[in-house]
Amino acid sequence: MTQTLLVFAHRDEASAFTDVPHLVTGVGKINAATSLAHALAAGDEGAGAFDRVLVLGTAGVVGDAPDRPSLEDVYQVTGVVQHDFSLPSPTLVPAGEVLLPEFTATIATGDVFVKDDAQRTHIAGLGATLVDMEAYAYASVCAKFEVPLQLFKIPSDFADSSTTDEEWDEIVFRKSEQLRAFYEERLK
Repeated sequence: MTQTLLVFAHRDEASAFTDVPHLVTGVGKINAATSLAHALAAGDEGAGAFDRVLVLGTAGVVGDAPDRPSLEDVYQVTGVVQHDFSLPSPTLVPAGEVLLPEFTATIATGDVFVKDDAQRTHIAGLGATLVDMEAYAYASVCAKFEVPLQLFKIPSDFADSSTTDEEWDEIVFRKSEQLRAFYEERLK
């Protein structure tokens, strides 16, 4: 039997999943890495060993190309880069099965809520179309534990100068409902 660890970064992203066992890691790379590593290490010690990590959450859209991600679709992350690290870091490729070949994206991770046009330009220059604060940590931890990872993100905003923390706080509950519908239809 497959043991899947369902993961969210923020409790509000998980608001539509109160009846489904899950882990909320906390926001940012450090919280994401330590919480996920702890859960995987604890799972390795007993019958709760996980053979898949499934991450659901929100992300900002970077770039302005006509084919940029839509705010209404769920995207599977197939590449992860860091945007706030001054030294070159490798692009990580989650080892989980690609279920949405028509809706894939590269995501850039950094410990900042992106809401600035200059940041968007820099991040888009890295080849990313989405941005978040945890995906690189999840991918790194899963690679070290040799556990397949599937990351699915629904865009919540355009990560530009008109984006606010307050806007995300209002939108996140609707995005959680959309993620739950996706989960029921495609992942359960």
